[in-house]
Amino acid sequence: APDGAFLMDRVLRAPHVLPFLSGRVASVFGRQVFAVAVGWDVYERTGSVFALGLVGLVQVLPVVVLAIFSGHVVDRLGGPRVAVASQVTMLAAACGLAAVATGAFSAPLVYGLLALHATAVSFNSPAVASMLPRLVPPEDRPRLNTYSSSGFEAASIAGPAVAGLLLATGTARFAYVLHAACAASFALVLVGLARKGVGEALERAAKVKSAADLLVGVRFIFGSRLLLPALSLDLFAVLLGGVTALLPVFAKEVLHVGPTGLGLLRAAPAAGALVTAMVLTRLAPWKRPGVVLLTAVAVFGVVTIGFGLSTNPWLSGAFLAVAGAADMVSVVIRMTLEQQLVPDALRGRVSAIHYVFIGLSNELGEFESGMTAALLGPVGSVLLGGVGTLVVVAVICGVSPAMRRLGPLADILPETGPDSANGGARGPVGSPP
Repeated sequence: APDGAFLMDRVLRAPHVLPFLSGRVASVFGRQVFAVAVGWDVYERTGSVFALGLVGLVQVLPVVVLAIFSGHVVDRLGGPRVAVASQVTMLAAACGLAAVATGAFSAPLVYGLLALHATAVSFNSPAVASMLPRLVPPEDRPRLNTYSSSGFEAASIAGPAVAGLLLATGTARFAYVLHAACAASFALVLVGLARKGVGEALERAAKVKSAADLLVGVRFIFGSRLLLPALSLDLFAVLLGGVTALLPVFAKEVLHVGPTGLGLLRAAPAAGALVTAMVLTRLAPWKRPGVVLLTAVAVFGVVTIGFGLSTNPWLSGAFLAVAGAADMVSVVIRMTLEQQLVPDALRGRVSAIHYVFIGLSNELGEFESGMTAALLGPVGSVLLGGVGTLVVVAVICGVSPAMRRLGPLADILPETGPDSANGGARGPVGSPP
């Protein structure tokens, strides 16, 4: 857009946006360091792809079990308060893993600390998500999402690279300590904003009176003709096509690049996503975002197959970068769709269920990858996942005419409930393609 630079400045100059995004980037950076360190640490100390798959399982179970409750807590107590408590809990879990990193591997202790960390994340994600759309007016949300995602991807580039360097020292302890420091920094930012009245204002917005029914977020998503297909695409694409959990295996046994190469491979999707985010800030809004979303997920599946077939580290990194670019397009559309459709009073509960989809696709996807790799080998697991992703795109495309016909995101109106007449959008949703 011709006024892109000015609009960027306006969004970032909005009160409290830059401190909030800066703290969130620090937190994401620490979690990326943590994620790489955990995978490498567990696989290096056990040599078992099954143990590596369990890392994903123990991190997804708290997300699923606590999703409905965590969203309700966020809507009742407010995002800032819950986010601070979550960051402090992540700090404690990271410090615990640092304490045991140099000793003998204790599966109950390690997996217990990972479950504690995942519990904190299950509350943190809806808390942060509920705060973000309240920082700017609705017309600025798509671009704010792009900048927020850009920060996320920048942290996702730097985090794995730094993790690879720290792991090269021979222990994951320093990576865990760095994650703890980053969690502390975001907690301090949130406390500082609260002292300036930001937290109080956001909490007042979060406490809009709404139904006390814990299942209202579930009903809202499953009653939406737009949000459910969009979240399902992400769930099954990453569940089947994600290769993150197997990157330690590929780095060590297929591509032979070691821990430093693992960090670079982990950073490649984020690099592709960051470049794409910068491009998106200069593009006009999509006229057919539903078609764009379906295409992006299909591209994700194709490059996943390419990664599985590649034995060249540079080519493998390129495939991962394209996968990250496709995922960025999906993230921006999906986030904006949710923010436009969901009323303020339900943001915590809907965001919590949204995170279940993300958690199932990421952490449960890691478990699925570990199990199929144990049966088919790492290459067979990745190829099967890429093909499965393409099948999912075909199914969603066939069963969701509302997604295929979705018009500009700016035309979407909030839904008042799961039975809204037009899926929460004006004419473009139901109009002929």
